[in-house]
Amino acid sequence: MARKRTLDVALGTTTLDPRGMPTTVPLGFESPEGEGLEGAPDLGGEHMLINIGPQHPATHGVLRLVVELDGEVVVRAIPHVGYLHSGFEKLGEYRHYNQIVPLTDRMDYLAPMSNNVCLAMAVERLMGLEITERCKVLRVIACEISRIISHLVWIGTTGIDLGALTPFLWMFQEREKFYNLQEAWTGARLTTTLTRVGGLMADVPDGFEDGVLANCRSLLKVMAEVDRALTRNGIWAGRTQGIGVLTAEEATNMSLSGPMLRASGVDYDVRKDRPYLDYETYDFEVPIGEHGDVYDRYLVRFEEILQSVRILEQAVDRLPDGPINVDDPRVILPPKHAAMTDMESMIHHFKQVMEGVRVPAGEVYSPLEGPKGELAYYFVSDGTAKPVRWRVRPPAFINLSALPKMSEGHLLSDLIAINASVDIVMGEVDR
Repeated sequence: MARKRTLDVALGTTTLDPRGMPTTVPLGFESPEGEGLEGAPDLGGEHMLINIGPQHPATHGVLRLVVELDGEVVVRAIPHVGYLHSGFEKLGEYRHYNQIVPLTDRMDYLAPMSNNVCLAMAVERLMGLEITERCKVLRVIACEISRIISHLVWIGTTGIDLGALTPFLWMFQEREKFYNLQEAWTGARLTTTLTRVGGLMADVPDGFEDGVLANCRSLLKVMAEVDRALTRNGIWAGRTQGIGVLTAEEATNMSLSGPMLRASGVDYDVRKDRPYLDYETYDFEVPIGEHGDVYDRYLVRFEEILQSVRILEQAVDRLPDGPINVDDPRVILPPKHAAMTDMESMIHHFKQVMEGVRVPAGEVYSPLEGPKGELAYYFVSDGTAKPVRWRVRPPAFINLSALPKMSEGHLLSDLIAINASVDIVMGEVDR
């Protein structure tokens, strides 16, 4: 008898045996009765099931794709997530607000500084704190550096996925320059823990502004090279144009955000539509696509790098002098010399470290435009120094939900391009 295969059976499905006891159907085998499971599609032996990941060079993290193929055509693609689940949202309920900042580093670890800024903004909004002007501009610089770094990695790794090696080398060389600045500022290249409630962990070092401008000039030259190498390249266009198309209505209904949404023609950017950190005073444009395919997602991210350079140049030009932290000893730690010589400062230091920053009771949803879309933190406070609830709106997780729709009817090789175009980081997807 021909063996019947169904997607549910191939994944390993728990059923009941004749005695009513649960039994698991092994991967790829028929049900105990020799028939397909009731309600499951009969693939008739013509379709093939393959796993891409969770350890595969084209999966961009520990993502598992269970793909049903008819020849080389994708019938279904089901993302399986959770391999990197770390329980950050639950861990945050047992930590002071400032102690949560290191957790945010490890979500979208390609853009840790923007994750840090989002958390500080949420708590400050709940407390009604107004940060200093210098802190605002420095946070804008941090967010735009994170956007550039994230998009550089995306263009480079997507090029690798589709067979273009040289842009990968260019992109990572430029990323290293920004990582050097990030390290000089925070002491870390990846886990920055930059922000504090009410300010920043440190001011920028001497020469930082000049370094930002020099990196921007260098980056513009390299992006011009990438433009010549990829944008009108016949192979690149053939692998990306008309692939993984999402209409504006589909992208909106799926709650997509960031480049995934704007590539489908939807003009929505948190920096413009719900301004924060005085973004409304910066002169920049929001790139919008027309066709909603992989190629448009490339164009949108490419142009966003150029717009981030514009914002960085304006931010450096307007960076004012002054403190980076609010003048409130209940929120900001006193200087070390004061804590060691002044009794009142020592008391403030002790209470902050041991008890944490107390936040008024209430709840807040605070979004920002991260590299991958709308990143938001939702806090519920009961008036203590620890949140009752912390929930994250991770843009990559929501954007990933569009993968099954985008991949249907495409070739297996196209699935690699479509998966890359989502720009996921599994630390943010799984949390």
